[in-house]
Parts: sequence; C-alpha cells; structure tokens
Amino acid sequence: MFKTVIVSCAFLVSTLIASAALAQEANTLSPQEKSQGWQLLFNGRNLDGWHSYLQNAPGRDWKVDDGAIVLERSRTGNEKDFADLVTNAEYENFDLKLEWKMTPCADSGVMFYVHESPKYSQTYETGPEMQIADLVCTKPDSQVLYERSGDLFDLMSSDVERVHEAGNWNRFEIVADHGHIQFFQNGYKVIDTYFWNDDWRKLVARTKFAQWPDFGTFKRGHISLQGTENKGELPIRIRFRNIKIRQL
Repeated sequence: MFKTVIVSCAFLVSTLIASAALAQEANTLSPQEKSQGWQLLFNGRNLDGWHSYLQNAPGRDWKVDDGAIVLERSRTGNEKDFADLVTNAEYENFDLKLEWKMTPCADSGVMFYVHESPKYSQTYETGPEMQIADLVCTKPDSQVLYERSGDLFDLMSSDVERVHEAGNWNRFEIVADHGHIQFFQNGYKVIDTYFWNDDWRKLVARTKFAQWPDFGTFKRGHISLQGTENKGELPIRIRFRNIKIRQL
C-alpha cells in the first residue's frame, strides 16, 4: 500500500511537471483553438489592430512590454495619451477572453459594443463595461457594489471574491450571444443577464447611464480597454495579454 502511494505521488508530480513544460505560450492559439475559430486580438509584439478612441493610432501612454499591452500613466497629462484603447474591428456575437493585472488600487475595465463616433466623447457613453478594480484598495470602487471587479459596471454586481489581489494575473471572459451576456472571472460565472429587453431598459434608466440615450443599445461595436481612470499607486500600470475572440 505504502509503495503504491509513493508511486502514485511520483506519477502525479511528473504529470504536473510535464503539464507545466507544455504550458501554452502567451499570446498564441493552440491547434484546438484555431479549429474552434479563435482569433488573437493582440500578437504580443505591437499594437496592430488597435487605436485610441477617436484617434488614428494608440496614445503615447500605451505600449507593448514583455508580451503584454501596458498602460503606464500619471494622474495628469494629455488625455489623448491615455485615451481608451479600442479594436479597429467591430464585433457582434462573440466569446472574448483576456488576462489582466495591475498595480495596487488601480482601476480599469473592458468595454464592448462601443460605437465610435464624434457624437460620443467617451467609450462609456455607448459601451457596457466589465469592471477591473483592486478589491483591497481601489477607492471608492472597491467599497461600492456594482463597481467592483467583474461587475457589469454600475448595473449588476458580481461575486467579488473571484478577483485576485493586485500584481497577479486575472482571467476575464465575456460571452455576448444575441443579447445573452455572461461574464466569467477567473473561471467563475459572475454575471448572467440579457440586453435590449424591457428589464434591461428599466435597469439602465435607474442609473447614470440614462443621461446617454444610446448607451447599451448598439448590437455591434468595438472592444475597448479603459485607460482614462487615474486611481492607484503611482506610476499607474495596467497590463493585458492573451486577448482572443471567437465570433459566434
């Protein structure tokens, strides 16, 4: 019996080591993902396929470092330099996955169905957001329901215990399928709702988004990484990697 346990443990350890050695390289697609129709939105080398909102290219505070899209900013400066990053392409029904990590107390988000037009000065005037915030110390967001990491920002609250502390990678997934919206944080479903029905319109009407009549109405739009929040310890750094999408 004792010998069997030792052999089993040794096999488990060797299996884990082998699995780690075969871990998928960041910003790549496995053969299975390719066969399923996944596409990379970030190649790990440059910001091809992205630009800052209402601009022709990424702002100066966005760069690529060590296989990640990095925003590094202060609390002041020219807003054009840290304006939200958006995809060149638009998406309708999709499964989006990405990873992010940040410095303590920072704040960001992932928006979708963003309609880019001079009519709207900011991405959040049209695009709903899956919130990014340090659970421990982002103020006031970490103390406010509906504004914590994984929330459908200012609309629906998630199970906030699913976010890792600052400095660790977190996994986000947004599934948008003909109005059925699901958020996953680190593998756990945290939001499950429907857009564009009467319940959705009533929900939006009770929030600050009611001041923007086109918010949450578009059924196709850009994916956006938020850079305009100035919360957190300086210098504020937010990293994104393994950004991939599958159209449904």
